[in-house]
Amino acid sequence: MSSSYIPATTESLFQAAEAKTPAEAISILYGVLENPSSSQEAMRIKEQAITNLSDLLRQEGLAQDLQNLLVKLRPFFSVITKAKTAKIVRSIVDAVAKIPGTSDLQISLCREIVQWTRAEKRTFLRQRIEARLAGLLMENKEYQEALNLLSSLIKEVRRLDDKLLLVEIDLLESKLHFSLRNLPKAKAALTAARTAANAIYVPPAQQGTIDMQSGILHAEEKDYKTAYSYFFEAFEAFNSLEDPQAIYSLKYMLLCKIMVSQADDVAGIISSPKVGLQYQGPELDAMIAVADAHSKRSLKLFEISLQKFKTQLDEDPIVHRHLTSLYDTLLEQNLCRLIEPFSRVEIAHIAELIELPEQHVEKKLSQMILDKKFAGTLDQGAGCLIIFDDAKTDAIYEATLETISNMEKVVDSLYSRSAKIMA
Repeated sequence: MSSSYIPATTESLFQAAEAKTPAEAISILYGVLENPSSSQEAMRIKEQAITNLSDLLRQEGLAQDLQNLLVKLRPFFSVITKAKTAKIVRSIVDAVAKIPGTSDLQISLCREIVQWTRAEKRTFLRQRIEARLAGLLMENKEYQEALNLLSSLIKEVRRLDDKLLLVEIDLLESKLHFSLRNLPKAKAALTAARTAANAIYVPPAQQGTIDMQSGILHAEEKDYKTAYSYFFEAFEAFNSLEDPQAIYSLKYMLLCKIMVSQADDVAGIISSPKVGLQYQGPELDAMIAVADAHSKRSLKLFEISLQKFKTQLDEDPIVHRHLTSLYDTLLEQNLCRLIEPFSRVEIAHIAELIELPEQHVEKKLSQMILDKKFAGTLDQGAGCLIIFDDAKTDAIYEATLETISNMEKVVDSLYSRSAKIMA
């Protein structure tokens, strides 16, 4: 970083843009920021220099330098408006977020900014950075700290009636409760976000996030048709903005189709003009593989898909949860179909027919017996499954209960009549 300053002029910015190396451009821009001039034109040039410098540092992956830049700019923030300060600070935080593997640095940066904003009494900026910090803590699985931060922030923002920030915080709270598997509170927070959103204009990206969260919660309640419509709305919003979230909303749309046994529709959705070639990739390939396995009712293809696309299926918590449920259902259906002709059958034979490990099949059969999916027992000594005939219920018990019920009605009727005569 140069200690001598460079004139805060358009020529200096042009010189930085034409520099042969990024290091040279960064040095020139630091020099412009060192300029002590506080004229209106100089301030405007410095603001542009900050934007260009943060972009260059982001492209070079210099996250630590971005953090140092915020500290260096504090004297500059004292002479510009609070609104401009908030814009610059948030843009630098966004630049750090775009550098991979900087989650811990982002958390420490946000904590540092929160402390500074408290000392400077910059409430507007502090609240937004605290909301950002809560989101980062949630991604880092520090749920309790994130929840404590959000609880105090929500009370403060509700008093100020900042609807747009309230929508963001309520949505974040919904995601946090969902991560903690507290569905009632997640739904309540989402309803609060929708209520606040109805009173103001919500940017399309924020509306898309609300629809995405609505779809996730409906899918969790097995209401896949409603979830599909929400994911479709989210996809429309993200697609129009060319937002990276669009691929995930599309992925969850396909998941909903598979979960309602409409796997054949997956190919049609992917080949539609709206999807086109821009979203083709491993995310969609994973869902096509799962849809194909589901259509063929093949557990082997299902397992191959899970192994081949582990990142896209297993490491996505939403997809993983629903596919685990789907796999169990498919496995149970296949096992019931295979054991139906037998009264006694070797477990090894069933495992061979279904093309799965014997230990895995044995464990699932014992679980199905305990869940009363069929009547039977496992003879582990002989390695056999013994299936019992369904016990026929004797109709006499139901008939007796019905007779007693009818007799009770007759006695009640006679009693009411006799009471009227006596009166």
